[in-house]
Amino acid sequence: MYNVLICDDEVDIVNALEIYLASEDLKIYKAYNGREAVDIVKTEDIHIILLDIMMPVMDGIQAINEIRKISNAPVIFLSAKSEDTDKILGLNVGADDYVTKPFNPVEVIARVKSNLRRYMMLGSAVKNTSEINVNGIVIDDDMKKVEIDGQPVKLTPIEYEILKLLMSNPGKVFSSKEIYNTVWKNQVYDIDGTDGTVAVHIRHLREKIEINPAEPRHIKVIWGQGYKVE
Repeated sequence: MYNVLICDDEVDIVNALEIYLASEDLKIYKAYNGREAVDIVKTEDIHIILLDIMMPVMDGIQAINEIRKISNAPVIFLSAKSEDTDKILGLNVGADDYVTKPFNPVEVIARVKSNLRRYMMLGSAVKNTSEINVNGIVIDDDMKKVEIDGQPVKLTPIEYEILKLLMSNPGKVFSSKEIYNTVWKNQVYDIDGTDGTVAVHIRHLREKIEINPAEPRHIKVIWGQGYKVE
């Protein structure tokens, strides 16, 4: 079963598309602004996206710019605008197709199937299975390389393993003990000193991957519990 994300600030449109697409044995995810859509793409394996352009909080153009950093799933823009310039803009920023409102649901289904077929059958969905990509940070575990927004970052082996552990489980909070037992493996955990050891490595890691280590965007501390990658 393929996963479809429908994003539009008009609830009736989202619900109508859900009815039609669910009948095609597609799993539906719903969002009502661009920020919600980006968050879903970060956490779910989305195979195709139907994306409105004019939305509050984050519009479709901003959203696709963020989505393209983390996913190459096909995007079909939905918009009331029909001018050629708007279609060209949508395609230039990374959209794969464009449907003008009001639209025929049968046409939307046909376009979804066509883009899914091209994505899944012609290799667009093939990913490097050793690659972990979260919020602009990319780990290539085969090559043991890390890039942030396309720029290489040099990490020590311990820093690399900590980052890999957190990025492999985005949103999950790991205690210092869990990090230590996983990264340092068979060494004995000493509650009096090991918390500090993990904290020092986290600090050094933040200095290398965060724009402002004092206000980290990637590695968050959950006080009294541990650390996580957003």
